[in-house]
Amino acid sequence: MRHPARVVPMVFLGAVLVGTALLLLPIARQGDAEAPVVTALFTATSAVCITGLAVVDTAGYWSWFGEGVIASLIQLGGFGIMTMASLLGLVVAGRLGLRERLVAQAENKTLGLGDVRQVMIRVAVMSISVELILAIILFARFRFAYDYEFGEAVWHGVFHSVSAFNNAGFALYPDSLEGFVTDPIVMLPIALAVIIGGIGSPVILELSRRMRHPSRWSVHTKLTILGTAILLPLGFVAYLVFEWNNPATMGPLGFGDKLSAAFFSSVMPRSAGYNAIPMGEVQPETQMITMALMFIGGGSASTAGGIKVTTFILLAFVIWAEIRGEPDVSVFGRTIPHAVQRQALTIALLGVAAVASGTVVLELTTEFPMNDVMFETVSAFGPVGLSTGITPDLPPVSQLVLVVLMFTGRVGTVAVGTALALRSRRRRFSYPEDRPIVG
Repeated sequence: MRHPARVVPMVFLGAVLVGTALLLLPIARQGDAEAPVVTALFTATSAVCITGLAVVDTAGYWSWFGEGVIASLIQLGGFGIMTMASLLGLVVAGRLGLRERLVAQAENKTLGLGDVRQVMIRVAVMSISVELILAIILFARFRFAYDYEFGEAVWHGVFHSVSAFNNAGFALYPDSLEGFVTDPIVMLPIALAVIIGGIGSPVILELSRRMRHPSRWSVHTKLTILGTAILLPLGFVAYLVFEWNNPATMGPLGFGDKLSAAFFSSVMPRSAGYNAIPMGEVQPETQMITMALMFIGGGSASTAGGIKVTTFILLAFVIWAEIRGEPDVSVFGRTIPHAVQRQALTIALLGVAAVASGTVVLELTTEFPMNDVMFETVSAFGPVGLSTGITPDLPPVSQLVLVVLMFTGRVGTVAVGTALALRSRRRRFSYPEDRPIVG
């Protein structure tokens, strides 16, 4: 059986290539001309990797067929990532073969393994249920509050529902969702769907069985909930403080609309990519905090990207234990193995290296300010999809760099994490210790 760390990238690379081929068809673009190869490749990668960055206006450039291809690629990428990441992570946790057991069971405190078909069905039901509910809400709002034609309201509801739950961030409007910033009936349900999709199927499935018994939650679930409970309010407060009086963003809004816009904006860096305010006009402090949130991302085995909340919070516990001089890292009454700590550190540092390398290359190939370039790079690696507005103006070579970053950020963390765990082995000897100077 092929190594799981190789299967995931190959599957998603195949989906990107098929999506690119479909978007190159004349029927996929409005008008008679075919889309350029780089444009089709960038869009397909952004859709499969559920990023949301776009070099063209989705609704103005692509036809109904093209938009349908994009929505299908988003659904494939979101469901595929959730399922494969969940199953591979559970295989690693259980140390059992992929052919025997591949799925989580929530009867004990650790992630057990059961029937693959059962978990895939549960993930599919969860995905379709959330998307259907959101689609109905958005359809009703677009149809009766904005006087959309019936078919247009249906399509806009379905497209944005799929894009939101899968944390893709593709919108059928040139300014993303800025036009709905004062409409909480559109903004808040989308934000809630993004949060659900960004928590991760293992956590959702466990919470569905043990919601009333937090003491029985697994460490993974506790870390994910803790990280979400810290990062969402942090982003909310940051947007309120730094953008409250900014005339180009939240300044002209009323009190309630400012609260709604700040909450929505704090949710989107998890990996969704929608924006309710122009990101090119936010304060430098807001931009830095947003980049940090994008780099961290959402929950493991979710539709969100980044290094993942569990990785970030686990490293925080490692630092805290080192500061206190503790011999072991303890989290919620459980000792975290050194191998897991090394995996978390490796993923985080590889993420830093990817962002730094991408930023340097974009700096060499463009003339945009450093902050905008770094924001674009982090957003691609996230993969989030938020942009200061420079994406369409990047030269083809820079767009190809973002393609690599989107693919690496979406598939790479899953593949690297699985490869590290599956390659770990016990050595029957150890070398003599030595202590280099640190710090």
